[in-house]
Amino acid sequence: MMNYLSYEEYLDEVTTLLTEMYELDDASAIKLVVSAQDAEYFVAHDDNEEMRTLERAKEDATTLYKASQNRVQTQKKQQQRVWQSKKK
Repeated sequence: MMNYLSYEEYLDEVTTLLTEMYELDDASAIKLVVSAQDAEYFVAHDDNEEMRTLERAKEDATTLYKASQNRVQTQKKQQQRVWQSKKK
């Protein structure tokens, strides 16, 4: 029998994994999880307890971290383009 986390426990687990796996500070990890919540990333998790497992928490932590890194890279590239266009 599989043990499922409550919705709150699940979000706490994802936050903890972000701090452990990616060495984020608590505030940064919480911000990532809250932003994902605001974007309705976790709606299905709330509706379906089978999505709230420790294994899935690791997958979601990885997904959220990679998405945040991709956003940072995109922002840097956009800033570089703006800076380069001002140099001309």
